[in-house]
Amino acid sequence: MGILITDTTLRDAHQSLIATRMRTRDMLPIAAELDKVGFFSLEVWGGATFDTCIRFLNEDPWERLRALREKAKNTRLQMLLRGQNLVGYRHYADDVVREFVRLSVKNGIDVFRIFDALNDIRNMELAIQVAKDYKAHVQGAICYTTSPMHTTERFVEMAVELERLGCDSICIKDMAGLISPPAATELVKAIKSKVKAPLDLHSHCSSGMAPVSYYAAALAGVDILDTAFSAFGWGTSQPPTESMVAALKGTPYDTRLDLELLHEIGEYFSSLSEKYRMLFTSETTRPSVNVLLHQIPGGMLSNLVSQLREQNALDKYSQVLEEVPHVRADLGYPPLVTPTSQIVGTQALLNVLSGARYKRVTQEVRNYLLGQYGQPPGEVNEEVRKQVMGEAQPIASRPADLIRPELPKLRKEGQKLGIIHREEDLVTYALYPQVAVKFLRGELKEEVTPSPADTVARTSSVPDLPMEFSVDVDGEVFDIKVTSVLGKTTEVEKPKRHEEPPPGAVVSPIHGMVLVIKVKVGDKVKEGDTLLIIEAMKMQNQVSAPHSGLVRKILTFQGELVNTGDVLMLVEPQNRSAV
Repeated sequence: MGILITDTTLRDAHQSLIATRMRTRDMLPIAAELDKVGFFSLEVWGGATFDTCIRFLNEDPWERLRALREKAKNTRLQMLLRGQNLVGYRHYADDVVREFVRLSVKNGIDVFRIFDALNDIRNMELAIQVAKDYKAHVQGAICYTTSPMHTTERFVEMAVELERLGCDSICIKDMAGLISPPAATELVKAIKSKVKAPLDLHSHCSSGMAPVSYYAAALAGVDILDTAFSAFGWGTSQPPTESMVAALKGTPYDTRLDLELLHEIGEYFSSLSEKYRMLFTSETTRPSVNVLLHQIPGGMLSNLVSQLREQNALDKYSQVLEEVPHVRADLGYPPLVTPTSQIVGTQALLNVLSGARYKRVTQEVRNYLLGQYGQPPGEVNEEVRKQVMGEAQPIASRPADLIRPELPKLRKEGQKLGIIHREEDLVTYALYPQVAVKFLRGELKEEVTPSPADTVARTSSVPDLPMEFSVDVDGEVFDIKVTSVLGKTTEVEKPKRHEEPPPGAVVSPIHGMVLVIKVKVGDKVKEGDTLLIIEAMKMQNQVSAPHSGLVRKILTFQGELVNTGDVLMLVEPQNRSAV
């Protein structure tokens, strides 16, 4: 029997290359042709597609799934599910997980690829169980990375446990393109010797090795390979479907797929890629061996460069790259995949910019050390834990065990808001409360895909970049709106950056956006109290009172973009006893 192919063009491919911006209307004309190919599955949903649909495209993700199901009647439709995180960025209550999986099956999902960022199976078990209850095909995924903790033996143990839990197939999920041909050979053979379920290899071309590693995996006995049509392949996406099928043709691993049909479909995507051409960047389309040297995915590298440039600290780029592996080791070697890649990368940047390791830490690092993301793969550096958390101890239970049922309360809220028109709306509201309200009320508009002319115009003038999004801070969701203030004045008068900060000044430690201001003028604060929170690289950075005192003036506002060294507020020093 030859190799089976899962095509990712309608999900991971455009998520990896153009920030998940492919529209449903561009998928539907080719869906029936894709259905004729004979793929093992079409990955069309999950990951970031759900969020992007409602936040940027003004599309209902449930309608996308139903429309694709109508066009592709004979091929399995597959989604990526982040375990207890579903398609969001936090752990949801068990009742939300159950309802999401039920409705996903109802609307057309046949295959659930389920993973956890820390490979903590406790965060995967419920989703696996519920998907099995609804007779779906469950593919348990192992996040592949390299570290002293991530050995072939441990990956095999995880595969065996996933099969024991009822997974119908197993996936080696190499999200950063790290797996080499020898490593693929060894791991595939080792898993196949212990597990009867079909084995899938999913990788990215980030390092340039994936096509060769795929061939090595085929020789070693892998059953399924993930590919994407060439116009949306290569780079940080998957190896190209047409090329892999051609490479295996005439061998014992022949996919038996029609190359002529694949070429015709490929021509459609080639034409379509021109529509999205301005969203492709060199960081996503060009392989880089940096991903092997530092294990940093391409998107994370470009984010680091952007942050350092904004803070006039690009000369510290190499220092940050050197610091990333050290932070990763301190945190017990988490795989670098969302959200752990952002957690590690941002902390490395803060360590370098502050000149002292863990002098400043993000809220996400604190939550991680408290066990709220799950069990780290290795031992956490105890000195770092004490420096950040003091005597606080991590939870030992499954994180979701601490979350009360959410749907009854959300249903009442949604009905009061008048946004629950069908059962899927409740789950959409549960996943993204702030954005969902506007979306379900019809208040959002589709963003405009930039054209070459737009780009030229923007580079020759001041850009107008209105943005609206929601941020979850300690369980409370804040709706943030950032608009151009060109030609406008503000009542806040800040000291010039070259001026000496006034007495009692609280300055920004990092370039970012003010998410929340936790105090008001006249408040008494103690040294170490959180005054405000700044978002940088998707992470929350607390700005604390440098001394006890009285808040005399606030010189920023929620949603403002601030630079390192900007004065944010004035706290008049007072004796501790007076506070």
